[in-house]
Amino acid sequence: MRQHLQRLLLLAMALGLAACAAPGLKDEIDRPEPTFAAPPATSGPLAELAADIAANGSDGQSGFLLLDPSYESLLWRLALIDSAETSIDVVTYLWYGDHSGKLLLERIIHAAERGVQVRLIVDDLLTIGQDEFMADLQSRPNIELRLFNPWKHRSMGSRAGEMITELKRLNVRMHDKLQIVDGRAMILGGRNIGDHYFGLSEDYNFHDLDVLGIGPVAEQTNEMFDHFWNSEPVVSASNLTTEPDSARYRESWERLQAGSRDAPELQRFPRAVKDWSSELAELADKLHLGTSRVVYDHLNGEKIEQDMGAGLFGFIDAAKEELLITNAYVIPGEPAIELLSKMSDRDVDIRILTNSLASHDVPAVNAHYEKWRDDLINAGVDLYEFRPDAAVAELVDVDPVTSKFNGLHTKAAVIDTQRVFIGSMNLDPRSARINTEMGAIIESPSLAAELREVMLRDMRGENAWRLSLDEDGDVLWTNSDETRDSQPARGFMQRVMNVIFKIAPKELY
Repeated sequence: MRQHLQRLLLLAMALGLAACAAPGLKDEIDRPEPTFAAPPATSGPLAELAADIAANGSDGQSGFLLLDPSYESLLWRLALIDSAETSIDVVTYLWYGDHSGKLLLERIIHAAERGVQVRLIVDDLLTIGQDEFMADLQSRPNIELRLFNPWKHRSMGSRAGEMITELKRLNVRMHDKLQIVDGRAMILGGRNIGDHYFGLSEDYNFHDLDVLGIGPVAEQTNEMFDHFWNSEPVVSASNLTTEPDSARYRESWERLQAGSRDAPELQRFPRAVKDWSSELAELADKLHLGTSRVVYDHLNGEKIEQDMGAGLFGFIDAAKEELLITNAYVIPGEPAIELLSKMSDRDVDIRILTNSLASHDVPAVNAHYEKWRDDLINAGVDLYEFRPDAAVAELVDVDPVTSKFNGLHTKAAVIDTQRVFIGSMNLDPRSARINTEMGAIIESPSLAAELREVMLRDMRGENAWRLSLDEDGDVLWTNSDETRDSQPARGFMQRVMNVIFKIAPKELY
């Protein structure tokens, strides 16, 4: 969390979004009458593609594309936004003011200017210094911005005080990530909006995964979006006490466009709105047909109904022959160990890939995960940890960027090469008990086969260590280059932080 905070402060200053912090929220929160997504578009390239899928597939099937390389994940987001005819809905935990954040926001604003209705939900955790820009954006035609669990007081110092006095409320965050266009296409998965998630950071980049869906799955995600849009913890940015300023917005808008236009990191991406008809026509042959169910934690007033943990347990337990899991943050707990042990006893082949300390962006999670390593192995799990120098970096970093290291951020599972889960949920107490999470369970053997190959690729020695126990029960790490008896780390201070964080509650991270 501290790394996110420092990065966002620097990026907000670079954007020049605000000269000072806004005073806060209005004393009386205006809660408008519920509004809902428009019916799916009946014209435009996305509607045509959805119609083709409906004609070629069975009833209720959608078309799906794995977004594994960072480049494709950003490129297809741009393609959907530029192709929008009626609506764009985005929900995200983090939206950084860096190269990718500016580029996506710029294209969304262009869509609103041509009449597309835009709804944005952003978690308010790290929006320090952005109140003026958010108020200005909210005032633009065809754009509405809402904040999840917003801070009442907006300055850095007052937020710190509010966190101390209202920790229970403010510790709850919206971890969902979703983009829906025209009610016909959607992208969901693990990626927030920021350079680290799209291979554009010189510091480090995440190896992550999304899925693009065309067809009924978009309507399913619309239901989820509407549920959050009209929920009590989601508050319109019109409740910020900062007054909109059209002249200030024009200056910010010019800086935003200049930042996207002049950034060498974005050289592989189209800088202007374009016609994606040919790319969408070619996409039709690449899609996997399948049925889907969108799952998410529901909001009941201010209370979160934590449905995802139990649902994911049920999904995992349905495996008869094989279970593959790739998940960035794993702190399993005894119930999960018992479940995996029972599955192993019935001859289910279980393989799990997570971060090593060396690939971690959050050493605190590793500090609470590491005591479970031998339990996982003894439960029959073939356990792997991601390398910071993984060969798969060629799919993570986007030219001309070469990052210092790569970390794992994927949250996905495959059972029996039949069904997949892709979403936002980590396998830790915060995701299970505190945050809101979402994902899609997709029945598609061909999609499952492709994801299985991706996961097995990431577990190979050039990308990960395979963990085992020696005759004394101590953990060994083996990859294509070495076997070692101490956990890999990027440096001495990372090991120090790993020790310090063992004394802090695991739910804080």
